Amino acid sequence: MTTPRKARYQGVFPVVPTTFRENGELDLASQKRCVDFMIDAGSNGLCILANFSEQFVLSDDERELLTREILAHVAGRVPVIVTTTHFSTRVCAERSRRAQDMGAAMVMVMPPYHGASIRVAEPVIEQFFARLSDAIDIPIMIQDAPVSGTTLTPAFLAKMAREIEQVSYFKIETAGAASKLRELIRLGGDAIEGPWDGEEAITLLADMDAGANGAMTGGGYPDGIRTIVDPYLAGDRETAMVAYNRWLPLINYENRQGWLLAAKALMKEGGVIDCEAPRHPIPPMHPATRAGLIDVARRLDPLVLRWGK
Repeated sequence: MTTPRKARYQGVFPVVPTTFRENGELDLASQKRCVDFMIDAGSNGLCILANFSEQFVLSDDERELLTREILAHVAGRVPVIVTTTHFSTRVCAERSRRAQDMGAAMVMVMPPYHGASIRVAEPVIEQFFARLSDAIDIPIMIQDAPVSGTTLTPAFLAKMAREIEQVSYFKIETAGAASKLRELIRLGGDAIEGPWDGEEAITLLADMDAGANGAMTGGGYPDGIRTIVDPYLAGDRETAMVAYNRWLPLINYENRQGWLLAAKALMKEGGVIDCEAPRHPIPPMHPATRAGLIDVARRLDPLVLRWGK
């Protein structure tokens, strides 16, 4: 078991879902209530415009609007990570500079990819992150996600952490995340400031045993995830394990059934937001799946089901 390291940013940084009206328009009033709930529920920080935010259905103008409105509304209450992924090095750097100027604490970026088959080689990925680092003064979290279709070995990630100034955080979402985190920490040493769990907490205990000091989960129940992460980081693994076993049915339901719609369904049920609909062409959650999610959640009494009532 690897002892989690101290870092500038650690703990629970859930992804903020993007809220829409039934007609698909952004709902900024619900968006701000969503953020307030997530802070009230104990989030150590937030992440916006990630895949669980349905970032792939947003226009560039909407991304800018959401970044500006959310960062202004948070107003420094917690640090905010802004996802700025783009295939173009130049566009990603420009997005990241704007996010920094608006108050982002960190940017999260996947390696450049497009569609099912357009990828770049390791030397170009390294150039991509080096140029991004030169463009900003805040940390970069590399998002190691299967959706990119890009293999990022622990050795390659550790090399970038050692050689690229702002690369110091890593969200690991791949299969066998704990083994990858452990090897990344071994190879990267002190250059690995933030090794983070990234699979909606379904492998959270194993990942923290491997040395993870952060968790980027869905946004529906940060209060529950805190009961796992806080004692673990304080050195009380047994209490963390009890809490993990308690919350695992809901974690599993989100990861395997509800997907990126789970947080919004919980928030709608609890009166946090007005509408849980995704933006087309993402299909809505099946009513039976939603009923199962709410049943599992009610047994745990998370704040989300009480916050807006």
